Amino acid sequence: MTGITAGGRGSGSRVAPVRRVRDVLRTRVLTGVYGNRPLPSEAALAAELGASRNVVRDVLALLRMEGLVDRIPGVGTLVVSGKAVQGLDRLRGLAESFDTGCDRVVNQVLLADTVPATPTVAERLEVTPGTEVIALERVRMLDDQPLSLDASYLPADIGRPLLEMDLTRHDVFGLIEGELGLCLGAAALSIEAIAADRTVAGLLRVPDGFPLLFLERLTYTDAGRPIDLEFVRFRGDRMSLSAWLHRTPDPHSNHPYSERG
Repeated sequence: MTGITAGGRGSGSRVAPVRRVRDVLRTRVLTGVYGNRPLPSEAALAAELGASRNVVRDVLALLRMEGLVDRIPGVGTLVVSGKAVQGLDRLRGLAESFDTGCDRVVNQVLLADTVPATPTVAERLEVTPGTEVIALERVRMLDDQPLSLDASYLPADIGRPLLEMDLTRHDVFGLIEGELGLCLGAAALSIEAIAADRTVAGLLRVPDGFPLLFLERLTYTDAGRPIDLEFVRFRGDRMSLSAWLHRTPDPHSNHPYSERG
C-alpha cells in the first residue's frame, strides 16, 4: 500500500516535503530554537509547516536516527544533542573554536612519540621518507563526549618539545605559537565523508560504519614551512563545519558573467 500525502498523491510525492520539513526542523534544533522545551506536537508542526502528519512523523524519525532528538514517553520529543560548529574562515585549533572556560575540550592522548615518516607524511612535510617525525594521536573530547580522532605529524624539531608539554588540556596550535614562539600562517584543507572502521568506531563510541567527516589539514608557518599535518575524523552527529565565502572572479574563465543562475 502506498503512502498518501495531504494532497492525496502517491508516496513518491512525500519525498520532497520530507526534505523541506527536515531542513527546517533540523536547523531549528541545531540553532537552539527549542532549547530544553519539547518540540510542538506532530499536529502543531504539520499545521505550522503546511505538511501532513505523516511527513512530520517521517522527519522526526530521521532526526532521531541522527541522534538530535528523542521521544520521551509522557513528555514529548526533546532535543538531546546539538552539533558543535567549527568555522573554516580562520585557522584555529579546536579549543579556540569553543568556550573553554570550563575545560570543554579535553584530549585523550593515545600516542605521542617519534616515528619514521611514511612517503605521504614525508611529501607533505617536505622531508625525506624515513626521517624521524613526531606523531600525536588524540581523541578530542567535547563536554565529556568523543568528538574526533586526530592524528598529527610534525617535524622532529617542532614536535619533540611538545612531548614535554600538556597535550591533554592544550591545542597544538596554541603550544606552537605560545610556547615555541612560531607564527602560523595558512593551511591547505580537504574534507570528505567516510565511514568509521571498527577501531575508529570503538574510540569514538559509535557503531561500525558510522558517518564521519574526514579532514586533512596541512598547516604552514607564516614563513611558508609545513609543520603540522593532521588527519581528523569527526563524528558526523556531533560536528558541522561552516564558512563565510566571497564570490570572486574565476581566473580560469574567459566569461565575466555566467548565463546560468
